Amino acid sequence: MSDEDRNSEVEVKSPRETTVLFGHAQPERALLEAYKSGRTPHAWLIGGAPGIGKATLAFRFARFVLAYPEPQASKVQNATSLEVDAGHPVARRVAAQAQGDLLVLERVVNEQTGKLYTVIRVDDVRRAVPFFGSTAGEGGWRIAIVDKADELQYPQGFNALLKILEEPPARSILLLISDAPGRLLPTIRSRCRRLDLRPLSAEDVACAVAATTGSSTGDADLKEAAAAADGSVARALSLLGGPALALRQRVLDLFAQLPEPDPSALHALGDALAGNEPQTLAAFMELVNDWLSARLSIGTPAMPQMARTAEIWEKVNSAARDAETYNLERKPLVFTVFGLLADAARQ
Repeated sequence: MSDEDRNSEVEVKSPRETTVLFGHAQPERALLEAYKSGRTPHAWLIGGAPGIGKATLAFRFARFVLAYPEPQASKVQNATSLEVDAGHPVARRVAAQAQGDLLVLERVVNEQTGKLYTVIRVDDVRRAVPFFGSTAGEGGWRIAIVDKADELQYPQGFNALLKILEEPPARSILLLISDAPGRLLPTIRSRCRRLDLRPLSAEDVACAVAATTGSSTGDADLKEAAAAADGSVARALSLLGGPALALRQRVLDLFAQLPEPDPSALHALGDALAGNEPQTLAAFMELVNDWLSARLSIGTPAMPQMARTAEIWEKVNSAARDAETYNLERKPLVFTVFGLLADAARQ
């Protein structure tokens, strides 16, 4: 099967459509037990690395609460998971974005440019005020999911959200998803119950990708993508069915050559990144940032090398943003990035 054929056949379900969850039994149990108790926190901060299932868990919890709005009901008390059958009316409405008691705050498309806004705008966050202030349609629960809190417009979006957290309405739940909870404002964090998710095993990644795409866990490309995904379903999906796996190996080989990467290999990588595809550039930069992050983790903040590596981090990401924003050629970016990485490798 060609890459084009595979890409055209793979249909990825969104978290709102995904009714199965892999590898997060303990966080799921924490949500279920809190709900069973009848004293569930009004706000949860679900944190963890990108693409590991945070949004899937948030929607799973929302579906369960909206489907079974009475915590003391036998269906809830006897439940061993947050599973709701895909055929349940609530599950169908959530998947179709037609569940009136569920509000999802996320980046939306700018109608003028056709691209997503870079932040969750404050005007969108303010929609939560009348949402929580109105009467719930079924069972009395109102649930809002912020996907992701890291992308809230600063500071207006955070301030608008804080007003809701300070005076939460009865029978309301706010689920904040964050890739980096520690970077959120302390006033936000202190008003939420923290729930941290860990990266998935390669086996769980493979199962999640198979469930999301309808493919088989025995697929060779799927297994390779899952093994290379570092516990992230989103990363495995980005690797699956295209040139990303080969690209990844090119970049890893060049990392191994630092601080003196082969110029011909850099030219080849630049050619592979040609075409100005944002997904390809994102995959490249994700690997670069992982390499820099690993170097930052082996030192201490007081070390001069750490400061230099942090400075290089800013420079390479600034260069990548410029390349994407202005549709610049990728080959000069590759040489710029690896020139900076070579500098970091010599520290």
